[in-house]
Amino acid sequence: MSALVMEQVDVISTAAARELPPSMVERMTLILDRFTTRQTWLSLEEIARSTGLPRSTAHRILDQLVRLDWLEHGTSGYGLGRRSLVLGGGSAGEADLRAAASPYLHDLLLRTGAVIHLAVLDGDRVRYLDKLGGPFAATVPSRVGGSAPAHCTGLGKAMLAWLEPERVDELVGDHLPTRTAATIGELDVLHGELVRIRARSGLAFERGECFPDIACLASAVRGPQGPIGALSVVAAVGTALERVAPLVLDAARRISEDLYPDLDLRSQRLHVTED
Repeated sequence: MSALVMEQVDVISTAAARELPPSMVERMTLILDRFTTRQTWLSLEEIARSTGLPRSTAHRILDQLVRLDWLEHGTSGYGLGRRSLVLGGGSAGEADLRAAASPYLHDLLLRTGAVIHLAVLDGDRVRYLDKLGGPFAATVPSRVGGSAPAHCTGLGKAMLAWLEPERVDELVGDHLPTRTAATIGELDVLHGELVRIRARSGLAFERGECFPDIACLASAVRGPQGPIGALSVVAAVGTALERVAPLVLDAARRISEDLYPDLDLRSQRLHVTED
C-alpha cells in the first residue's frame, strides 16, 4: 500500500472516529437506543451497522450490557434485558403478559372451577401476577405479589423446563430447600423432572410439593428466548387434573401467539444432551 493510500485511510478512519460518541456511556446509549420496543431483537451486525460502531467495539459493549442485565442475548440476537424493562415500566412486560392472559385465565376459571394462577420467574422463585378463583381460593396460600420457590411449584417447573440446564443450575443453586415431604430436594432429580415436563409438551404437575394439600397443573407462556411466564390450574391433592391438561396447554399457547404472532412454538425446542 502506498504512503498516499495509507494517509487517505488514516484520514478516513480519523474522521469516522470523530463522528462516534467519545465516551463509553454515550456509546452504550447509542446501542440501547436501537431497541425501540420490548419485541425488538437485533443481531450484532445490525447493531454495528445502525450505530456506526466498529463490530469489535459493538461486541465488547454488548457483552457488558448483557452481563449487567441491560440486554439479553439469545438465538434471535440481542433484546432488552431485565433492568431495561423495569426502568421502562417493568413491568411493561408483565403488564403486557397480564393483559394478554386475562381472557384465557377467566375462561379457564369458568371451564374448570379451579383456582387459576399467572406467574413469572423471579430468580429462583415464582412471583404471582394474578390469582382467580371461587371459595377454594381462600384455602390456597398464595397472593398476587407473593412468591414461592420455583423448584417446588408447577409454575416454576414449567418455566425452568424451557431453560438451558446450566441456567437452571445458576438459578436454583445446589441446595434445594424442602417445603414438604414431596418436595424435590436434589438437583439431579429436578433435572429429571424437567426432562419429563418437556416430554409432556411442557405440562408440569405438582402434587403437595409446595403445600401438602394442594396440587396444580401448569404450562409456560413462551417468547422468542424462552419462558416469559406460566399459568396453572390449582385444586386439592387427589383431583384428576389430567382431564384439564388440553385446556391448560391451549391457553398457554394462545397467550404466546397473541404476544408474539410470528413465533413458531413447534420449531422452538430445547436441545439438551442427556447423560
